[in-house]
Amino acid sequence: MTDTSRMPYQLPSPPEAATEIVVPSVIPEDERVWVPQAENVWFRPLCLHASQGYWVNLLRVRRSGVLSRHRHPAPVHGHVLRGKWHYLEHDWVATAGSYVYEPPGETHTLVVPEDCPEMITLFHITGSMIYVDPWGKVIAYEDVFSKIEMCRKHHESCGLGGAFVDQFVR
Repeated sequence: MTDTSRMPYQLPSPPEAATEIVVPSVIPEDERVWVPQAENVWFRPLCLHASQGYWVNLLRVRRSGVLSRHRHPAPVHGHVLRGKWHYLEHDWVATAGSYVYEPPGETHTLVVPEDCPEMITLFHITGSMIYVDPWGKVIAYEDVFSKIEMCRKHHESCGLGGAFVDQFVR
């Protein structure tokens, strides 16, 4: 009997299946890959899944203070790679190595503390980020489509080309 344990799968994938994304180094050497979001705040796209309405990115912050107050209509998952941050509405601090689950419907205010020179967190966000004032009035939003547009404009302007983002879009 032939040992088939190391034999690759022999049948084709369904033709409708999306292709995989492999990012060899999630923290890029080329600074142009980071998309500016605000002063000293960038994101690095990893997966922009337009057909399912979610995105996965790294958020990099190189300043202390309040970053944003926002609400999510769907779950968010985060894994802190560097630095630390917390929400004004909670008594915990997410530090390097922490995993954070944010339930649908929660509104929170992200703060990077004074003693943190750089924070990088991997976020998986489904649906949207709805930016609000302290009383819940909507002031802005982001979704996978606005993230794709931000990437395309930035990558075009910095010389990577607008199509650079296409490798992350599914």
